[in-house]
Amino acid sequence: MKLQETQLQDLPPDLKLELLPQHVAVIMDGNGRWAKRQGLPRIMGHKAGVDALKDLLRCCQDWGVQALTAYAFSTENWKRPQEEVDFLMTLFQRVLRQELREMVKENVQIRFVGNLQALPPVLQAEISRSIEETQENRGIRFTVATNYGGRQEILQACRAIAEQVQQGLLQPDEIDEELFESHLYTAGIADPDLLIRTSGEMRLSNFLLWQMAYGEIYITDALWPDFNRNEFYRALSAYQQRERRFGKV
Repeated sequence: MKLQETQLQDLPPDLKLELLPQHVAVIMDGNGRWAKRQGLPRIMGHKAGVDALKDLLRCCQDWGVQALTAYAFSTENWKRPQEEVDFLMTLFQRVLRQELREMVKENVQIRFVGNLQALPPVLQAEISRSIEETQENRGIRFTVATNYGGRQEILQACRAIAEQVQQGLLQPDEIDEELFESHLYTAGIADPDLLIRTSGEMRLSNFLLWQMAYGEIYITDALWPDFNRNEFYRALSAYQQRERRFGKV
C-alpha cells in the first residue's frame, strides 16, 4: 500500500497506536550508492541522508514513536577515504549547530553514544552543547551512535566491571544483566523494539549487538536518502503483524 505523503502527517488509521514500537533504531545505509546513481559525489549522498533522518525524526514525533536511535558513524567508518571522513565530521558539526535551536523548540532530547573522546574536539564541543541544552526536554528521545561499535561497547563494559572486581568493589556473583547494561554506552536507554536497515543489506554491522537480542529487524531495499514516510509506514505495518515472543513459545 502506498499513501501520499500529505496523507501521512498523522498516524495512518490502519496502524494501531498501542502496537507501535516505542523505540526504533535505524542503520542508514546506501548514501554513497544513492549519490552514484544520481551521478553525484558521495558527499552529496550524505547531505541527502541528513534530510532523510530529519524527516524520520519528525515522522516519529508526528506518529507517536517515543525514541529513535540512528547509526551515524561506526568505528569502522574511519577506514573510509580521509576526504570523506573529514567531510562527515564537518557535516556533523554543522548540522548540530544549525538544528539545535529547532530541537530545543520541538522538545527533542538528544544523546550521543560511542567513543566520543576520539572525535575532533570541535565536534565534541558541539555534542556536549546539544546534550546539555536538550537534557530537560521530555519529547522524543533521539540517540545518535557516533564512533560506535557494538563489540567495542561490550569490551569496554567488561573492562570496567573487571576493574571493579579487581579493586574488591564487586563480587563476580553480583554481575547480572542489569549491572552489565549500566556499563554500556546506552545505559538508561531502553532496547530497540524495531531495527530498520536500508539498502537491502542483511546484517547488523556491529550495531547494538547486546541491545538487539530480542528486537525485530526490518530490511528495505530503499537507499537511505529515499527512505520516507511511506517506507516507514511499511516498516511499522510489518512490525505490527509480528508476534514478539522474547524467546518464549
